[in-house]
Amino acid sequence: MKVLLISFYFPPAGGAGVQRPLKFAGELARAGVDVHVLAPDDPRWLHRDEGLVVPANVSVHRARYIGPRGRRPAEELHGLRGLRRLARRLALTPRRLLLPDENVTWVATAIPRAVQLVRREKIDVVITTSPPSSVHLIGAAVRCLTGASWVADLRDSIVAKSDRGFERLTVRVKEQGNVQVARLAARMADAIVTVTPTIAEEMRRLNARGPIATIPNGCDFDDFEGLEYHQSERFRITHTGSFFGARTAKPFLDALSRSDRRIVARFVGDFRASEREWAEQLDLAGRVELLGYVSRRRSLELQRDSEALLLLLPDVGERNKDVPSGKIFEYLAAERPILAAVPRDGKAAELIEATKSGNVVQADDPDALAAELGRMFEQWLAGVLPAPKLTAEWKEKLSRKSRARELLAVLENLPARRGQT
Repeated sequence: MKVLLISFYFPPAGGAGVQRPLKFAGELARAGVDVHVLAPDDPRWLHRDEGLVVPANVSVHRARYIGPRGRRPAEELHGLRGLRRLARRLALTPRRLLLPDENVTWVATAIPRAVQLVRREKIDVVITTSPPSSVHLIGAAVRCLTGASWVADLRDSIVAKSDRGFERLTVRVKEQGNVQVARLAARMADAIVTVTPTIAEEMRRLNARGPIATIPNGCDFDDFEGLEYHQSERFRITHTGSFFGARTAKPFLDALSRSDRRIVARFVGDFRASEREWAEQLDLAGRVELLGYVSRRRSLELQRDSEALLLLLPDVGERNKDVPSGKIFEYLAAERPILAAVPRDGKAAELIEATKSGNVVQADDPDALAAELGRMFEQWLAGVLPAPKLTAEWKEKLSRKSRARELLAVLENLPARRGQT
């Protein structure tokens, strides 16, 4: 079988969105699939990670990217007033007018390149993986022009964004653009893969023509080999990942300010200026380390070499409870105690409690966070803080290799190709 995986985020891009397509590509290739990847040449990603390695048996192709660079608009606007804020808003406006997302301009160069690759390499199946949702426009076009089968992989919902501000007109317009992409995928894709049952149900409600499979993200246990935990004189609790939308560190910072001064929080990834200012107001100098974006290898080192890991997911509605954040799988693989402030009746809480990997408190509750943080600290002082160890059964169930086998089963059960044109 020959597969073309189309992903906007692929090495040397950095960030969490790279891992699913990268691991799928490598695992499918190891399973005997002839894997080709199409990614942008230089999309001016927000983050790059030159240390990520693409397996030698995966062929990577590039299509030119002409479009806006990655930005963090909220951070660019933070602290600006009057005419300076208005000028910056105007500078950001053109990217907001691109539908369904600011990366849609890549479609113009990616479609002809993908068609060329499908015909030249005799590709059987095209997989498009989002976000951004505009990547699925490429899959639909290639399916029409070549006859190759098309599988749409949804790493996030393209129907609803539970942590976005719906009150803004530009956001509402973009959401409608995403809904149209979702309907296109439902109508044309030969199969749809989603990371959660809720996203799968969203696509079923659109009367998807093909089968829908839920394949969550997975744990990369091999990536932690050789990384060690070194006992520290301070209790280091580490959070990885960026804060956006409704995600906030403020309740935890409030809890931290009421805890023992030997507890230090490390934040790896983009951190809002407003929350940095909040930490300063709470007099947390020396107790909050803002490490910024680091390579994935360094992120894994920091996770393993921590007394505990911090997971923060807001409680913003029913849909969000089904989306346990990709970072939870890295946390599980790191096998360090997890303090999770998440919806108590959500999938993240269910997974942590089922694997006995940490302690769960209600999201955005500083009192509960302070109490649990203090309890874990006292356990650590007494030398009885449990270090979770996943069973062999859980490791098999959660491994990225198992997820890739599930994807391969989807590909093998696709209807016969219609013949290239």
